[in-house]
Amino acid sequence: MKYTDYYAVLGVARDASEEDIKKAYRRLARKYHPDVSKDPQGEGKFKEVAEAWATLRDPEKRAAYDQLGVHRPGEEFEPPPDWGRRYGDATDGAGAGSGGFSFEDLDLGDLFADLARGRAAGARHAGAGRAGAGGGARPLRGEDYEATAQISLEDAFAGAIVELDLALPEYDASGRLVRTPRPFKARIPKGATEGQRLRLPGKGGKGWNGGPDGDLYLNVRLRPHPLFRADGHDLYLDLPVAPWEAALGATVEVPTLAGPVNLRVPPGTHAGQRLRLAGRGLPMPRAGAGDLYAIVQVVVPTVLDGRERQLFEQLAAASRFEPRSHFPGARRSL
Repeated sequence: MKYTDYYAVLGVARDASEEDIKKAYRRLARKYHPDVSKDPQGEGKFKEVAEAWATLRDPEKRAAYDQLGVHRPGEEFEPPPDWGRRYGDATDGAGAGSGGFSFEDLDLGDLFADLARGRAAGARHAGAGRAGAGGGARPLRGEDYEATAQISLEDAFAGAIVELDLALPEYDASGRLVRTPRPFKARIPKGATEGQRLRLPGKGGKGWNGGPDGDLYLNVRLRPHPLFRADGHDLYLDLPVAPWEAALGATVEVPTLAGPVNLRVPPGTHAGQRLRLAGRGLPMPRAGAGDLYAIVQVVVPTVLDGRERQLFEQLAAASRFEPRSHFPGARRSL
């Protein structure tokens, strides 16, 4: 069979902790999930990552995998002579010689799916043997999964119910990894921010032998907005201002997610200046809200009629303002 280096697939060391392996899996699963990845090979990479996680997350499977030794990725190899007997006996009570495992025409994923099936068979056999004594197979908690919820800035401001159709990886009764369509409804709270992680209890993978279902974690992503940019709970808006408004001061109408408000532009305002509207950003979890910052953009008219041109020429002749006075040897424009 061909060797797959599951540690290299997840990008972790062979002595990595269970927590490090989990973090690596979650990061790569988010990156390559077919619902979000734009990589043409993303689905294949996702399956490879899921296969590595399914083996290394389970202490018994990981021990069995480590027993296979270290080989080059893709290298043909043969498991140790007693591998099937040791892990076959430990799972189905039969051993390699009675059909528990066959190393011919198997890849590494099939091999560990076979191990899972053997464990399931052993669990069923053990449960049946202990049924009269009130015993049973040990319940196992379902897998936790992560997905991305893309929402508008308006939904983040007011809160919303989103509907998601996800294809989650799950193990079937035979221990095979399959993708199962699962529809969800999730409540996005007011003030949700970019990168926020929301937990949906019991919406993850199915439990085993009566164990509880896992959780689903939603990572919030904000869609680009035509006017606003979000930074945490604060919002930013480019505010176009005419030259005379910047010079003389003005009161202008500014849009917010709650509706338009009036903003005072002080005399002598310069391009790039930030004007703050307190509490006009995204709501905060407990109380209050972030701020809205209007970034001044001084905009000049591109088309002038005769009167406008005359006035600008009079201003140019009368004004002593020199915007480039800080340049070495600066002179007034001609």
